[in-house]
Amino acid sequence: MDNINIENLQLATTRRRANSFIIDDLLVTLIVTIMLWSKISATNGDLEIVLQIMNEAFMQIIFLKIIYQAFFVWYYGATIGKIVMKLRVIDFNHFGRITFSQALIRSLLRIVSELFFYFGFIMAFFTDSKQTLHDKFGRTLVVNV
Repeated sequence: MDNINIENLQLATTRRRANSFIIDDLLVTLIVTIMLWSKISATNGDLEIVLQIMNEAFMQIIFLKIIYQAFFVWYYGATIGKIVMKLRVIDFNHFGRITFSQALIRSLLRIVSELFFYFGFIMAFFTDSKQTLHDKFGRTLVVNV
């Protein structure tokens, strides 16, 4: 995934980014469900207890999201959702592969964006480069492959 044609570089559409977000969140939810299955299955379908279990695992879920986002974006240039949607995260300045520190900063600020009513994601609607809060601070762009 290292070859990027700079002449034909196109920013990812909001729809494709949203779809990749949904795919990634479903994958993380599946992983969390598997991790907590023994506790969840013992609730006999009591939604209130399931929510309590999820709240107790809040920090582990956040940690999982950070690791998932940072590793995949750094190593592959995209999360699984972005790979499916044919998107890639690149460096804002030289249009190449991002560093691990950029991926980690982007991942941490993505969590901040989620926790505060998705404000950081909404920023993409108001910038020419369609950058979210985590893209701005990570110095990244999301482009079509």
